Amino acid sequence: MEHLFGKTLNELTNIVLSLNLPKFSAKQIADWLYKKNAPDIESMTNLSKSARAQLAARYDVGRSLPVNVAVSVDGTKKYLFKTAKGYIETAYIPEDDRHTLCVSSQVGCKMGCSFCMTGRQGFQANLTAGEIVNQMASIDEGESITNIVYMGMGEPMDNLEEVLKSIEILTAPWGYAMSPRRITVSTIGLMPATQAFVERCDAHLAISLHDAKSDERQQLMPVQKVYPIANVVGMLRRYDWSGQRRLSFEYTLFDGVNDSAEHVKAISLLLNGLRCRINIIRFNDIPDAGLKGCSQDKMERFRNMLNDKGFTATIRNSKGSDIAAACGLLSTIEKVKSL
Repeated sequence: MEHLFGKTLNELTNIVLSLNLPKFSAKQIADWLYKKNAPDIESMTNLSKSARAQLAARYDVGRSLPVNVAVSVDGTKKYLFKTAKGYIETAYIPEDDRHTLCVSSQVGCKMGCSFCMTGRQGFQANLTAGEIVNQMASIDEGESITNIVYMGMGEPMDNLEEVLKSIEILTAPWGYAMSPRRITVSTIGLMPATQAFVERCDAHLAISLHDAKSDERQQLMPVQKVYPIANVVGMLRRYDWSGQRRLSFEYTLFDGVNDSAEHVKAISLLLNGLRCRINIIRFNDIPDAGLKGCSQDKMERFRNMLNDKGFTATIRNSKGSDIAAACGLLSTIEKVKSL
């Protein structure tokens, strides 16, 4: 049975017209799905009984609850969802008056980055827009979410159309009416899709950099061979980042790998003159990666060197370290159990 949850207003309009229902009922259904969290079609009481029966014969709401949750001592929660194609993870990260949800866009990932647990699973499936938005709609904290980051499992630009549709639902007045400035989408730099995203969406963009030296980055991230980071940055320079829309670069520090003054120089040469910020990230260890995180002192020195070069560089707070915080760990455990 096809799900209504995850449909845009245009798609709902096509559905009701195909059933010979009034066009305005599409807006009523959207209200029930995205504003009233209706658990089923029968709950949509401002639709006639016959309309509900017609809908229920072909559709269901299609939301799903998490199957597990791990709770950190710092308040971070890691939710595990089961989809038809496998397990995905969603992280709820509370911090003062900011409540961030880190959502997944795929089951597994094709990109094969050496430091990523999700990549070891291989690619299993793209998530639908409904499965992406469900990660917010079906958790206890859903109504308190202030920010959403597409930094969970998968490469968002490898599932661009469903990601864009999910953002439409999150930001449209008939949906959850969030500001696109509260949403950040991360990518390793799939150029055609990233360019399309910049042109079609107003959400913030985060580029996974991790090393500005081409040969070293290719060792960490095979995508470098297909879409060199210098080309990605060159494309981004064609757009205006001087307004409220933010461009950031994610840089995970690996001890003895990408953490020297020479690496700061390479970043400076790559990003010179580009309005952006740099987020330095602590590496959450994963088994057999051959990589180690840096000490706090080394991270602070690296940040200070970047700031001395004129960049806005910050160290992202590391949270949830006691609940398998590295993306992909919980879902990998469940995948192994099912084998």
